Amino acid sequence: MNRIVRFVMIVFVVLCCTATVLYQTVQSVATTPNSANKSPNHLEVAQNIDFAQHFRELGVEGSILIYDSNNNRIFQHNPSRNKTAFLPGSTFKILNSLIALETGVIPDEIAILTWDGIQRKLPEWNRDLNMKEAINLSAIWFYQVLARRVGYERMQKWVTQVGYSNQKIGNKEDIDKFWLRGELRTTPEQQIQFLRRFYNNDLPFSKRSLDLVKKIMILEKTPDYTITGKTGWVGFDDGVKPQIGWLVGYLERGKNVYFFATNIEIRKDKDASARMEITRRCFKDLRLL
Repeated sequence: MNRIVRFVMIVFVVLCCTATVLYQTVQSVATTPNSANKSPNHLEVAQNIDFAQHFRELGVEGSILIYDSNNNRIFQHNPSRNKTAFLPGSTFKILNSLIALETGVIPDEIAILTWDGIQRKLPEWNRDLNMKEAINLSAIWFYQVLARRVGYERMQKWVTQVGYSNQKIGNKEDIDKFWLRGELRTTPEQQIQFLRRFYNNDLPFSKRSLDLVKKIMILEKTPDYTITGKTGWVGFDDGVKPQIGWLVGYLERGKNVYFFATNIEIRKDKDASARMEITRRCFKDLRLL
């Protein structure tokens, strides 16, 4: 009888030891870093693409940042500028559109706002517009009306809730101009961060609002790719210096998305076209266009 008891106790001890070893092995595997599962905060900076030639050839100063989401890597020119904060200009119309739709100050992208009769710099602005037209024409007056309808308190609440850049929209009297000549500042890096959240529906807006704004921001659609984005031109209509040009957005190709932020100095009107030209040239370098 004693032999049976001893045998059972030995078997029990062996099983316990085996279970302990197996548990420790599983825990070790689970906590060992895996090169195929990198932290999303770890970015690979590609070094073998030279975008500088495009800025030289077009005679403009500036930067570009492209984020390859599938491979978690960035391609860029002028990294110090990509960390520098500027007025967002009309790139803020992305968020302004979302807030206006979500608060109901405009029901959809086809609702018309009546032109006030004031002649503005671009003849295309001088008429009744809907949101789809206004964002493509970057009509300042249309979005100023929306901002005033949203109001200072609600606008600040939404900008803070989203965590948009430095979140500074100034005082109540700045409600219709803070993105043009106010305290609001954003960097190309922050533009990319916001666009990624926008694309992934990771912003505090309904899917309807997000889908509508994405739809009206499409710049180019082909069987191979789609480019969605928004331009900005700080100083276009009010003499702010230096004048800064933006083009921000994302390119969808296959199962990948490439987010981009192009930022240049506009010293003469023809420089404005360099925003798209530089962006397209850089995408061609990456064999995406």
